[in-house]
Amino acid sequence: MTLSEYQKEAQKTAIYPNVGNNFVYPVLGLCGEVGEVAEKVKKIFRDNEGVLDESKKQEIKKELGDVLWYVSQISTEMGLSLDEVASFNVEKLRSRQERAAIHGDGDNR
Repeated sequence: MTLSEYQKEAQKTAIYPNVGNNFVYPVLGLCGEVGEVAEKVKKIFRDNEGVLDESKKQEIKKELGDVLWYVSQISTEMGLSLDEVASFNVEKLRSRQERAAIHGDGDNR
């Protein structure tokens, strides 16, 4: 499945207030889902001595799918394609790598 295909299919499942004119709802949802990924990882260290077993990996995969859904919805609400977002990100990272600016901080390095 391509990112474009995913975005189109994910859009079909978007049921929230003012779909098509509401990027705030999916942004807030994304924050919650990222927190769930972090919680799953935290518990691997708390309960499993840092060992990522197959069952934990599958739990995290489910949460990452939810993260992807919200990123897709934010993109859709803003009129961006996931392909466009992904391409832009790779170009940005490649530029930073070529300029030896991967390390450090700040968005515009």
